[in-house]
Amino acid sequence: MAAWRDALAGAGGTDPGGVAGAALLARWREPHRAYHDEVHLTAMLSTVDSCAAMADDPDLVRLAVWFHDAVYDPAASGNEEASALLAASELAVLGVAEEKIAEVARLVRLTTGHAVADGDANGALLCDADLEVLSRPAAEYQIYTAGVRREYAHVPDELFRAGRAAVLRNLLELPALFRNPELAARWEAPARANLTRELATLTA
Repeated sequence: MAAWRDALAGAGGTDPGGVAGAALLARWREPHRAYHDEVHLTAMLSTVDSCAAMADDPDLVRLAVWFHDAVYDPAASGNEEASALLAASELAVLGVAEEKIAEVARLVRLTTGHAVADGDANGALLCDADLEVLSRPAAEYQIYTAGVRREYAHVPDELFRAGRAAVLRNLLELPALFRNPELAARWEAPARANLTRELATLTA
């Protein structure tokens, strides 16, 4: 929980007894999560830590990581909006200034479509960290896709394949998956290779 306390302190807030942090972590450990879980949270925080200089305010990006999938129900829509609202209410109680809360909530909402405006350093780092999984070696990428499929176990296979294929096509049609030039140089090519391979499998 040190990562939570440090990010919160960096934003000017406090969590006496770590109660809010423990409740937030419990969300990431919900049993229905097979990919959007504590492992995903930790991986994103690690990326933000290693690339903190790319952000205007890395502690606000870290808080957005903590909240961006805090509400996660694969059978529901509006998870990002619900997560943004949760961030706003929780951070207000914890003493974070209003303008910083607004920025965290804005960042959480960005993860809906990962549409980052030019010059948005905080948003670029958050979204790049969220999509980093796409660039992993093939075996790790398959673990990621298997986790996503388990989260959508309630969806029949034919419908899942069609929906997942549409998501992959949308990603591949983007001019760039990653906004930070340094990260794009490392991640863009392997991510596109993974997406292309998965799409071929789904549509075979």
